[in-house]
Amino acid sequence: MAGKKIIAVVGATGAQGGGLARAILNDPTSEFGVRAITRNPDSEAAKALAEKGAEVVKADVDDRESMRRAFEGAYGAFCVTFFWAHFSPEKEIAEARMMAELAKETGLKHVIWSTLEDTRKWVPLTDKRMPTLQNKYKVPHFDAKGESDEYFRQLGVPTTFLLTSFYWDNFIGFGMGPRPGPDGSLLLTLPIGDAKLPGIAAEDIGKCAYGIFQRGAEFVGKTVAISGENLTGKEMAATFSEVVGREVRYNAISHEAYRNLGFPGADDLGNMFQFKCDFEEYFCGIRDPRVARSLNAELQDFKSWLNRNIDRIPIA
Repeated sequence: MAGKKIIAVVGATGAQGGGLARAILNDPTSEFGVRAITRNPDSEAAKALAEKGAEVVKADVDDRESMRRAFEGAYGAFCVTFFWAHFSPEKEIAEARMMAELAKETGLKHVIWSTLEDTRKWVPLTDKRMPTLQNKYKVPHFDAKGESDEYFRQLGVPTTFLLTSFYWDNFIGFGMGPRPGPDGSLLLTLPIGDAKLPGIAAEDIGKCAYGIFQRGAEFVGKTVAISGENLTGKEMAATFSEVVGREVRYNAISHEAYRNLGFPGADDLGNMFQFKCDFEEYFCGIRDPRVARSLNAELQDFKSWLNRNIDRIPIA
């Protein structure tokens, strides 16, 4: 990687970071090199990145000194936190603050912070339209990231704030794909009513991040929101039907019903979907797929992504 600008990629073996690492490594003309940050450099995913030419380094977002070493000498960094690994917004906030501080201390020239809205700016804690969770959040996995934006701003870190969308990959690994209903028909169950839901392939988040790094100073200090396609539940169900070759019906349930499904994080996700519905005009408006396409010419729409991944989605 001699002569290349090093991007330190947090979560390089995960969804977003992995997509960025592969986007850089798959471009033989890239001015950037990848420093893949991982807790387990012996994992298959880490070895695959090393084989492609990444510098794989062992570091942990809960170990400040290991992260300092990972950031030192780099041109930039992709910073992301992992709420669903621990369900703690306080832990996310602490990790984001640490990464912002280290980015400043090590003199990084460009940081992309993968963030989301602090929904409390739209729905104050006193607003009873949705329950307050953990005493001080409406959508914990959104609010912690949005609150953490200020660390990067206050420290003067040259940052692009990347607002992501619903991962279509949730249909693969998060149990959100079509399921048989009482009569055996396939149901796509989501609490979004008739609202459109911005969605994107996780791999494309990384490719869009690469596009931002390529354009550099143009996006420093800016917020960039990305989506692959904004679709209603009925539209997603229709696409599933076409690709699966069986009828898939959209099963719209209430936000309250979703909050009470009983799996870990159901209340958080129920509030999230309600926020996206209640503020659909804003949420979809800022996530214009044309922006993502300008950063990533290979951006997938939902049908393209589904055709590539249908065999990975558990459908009974």
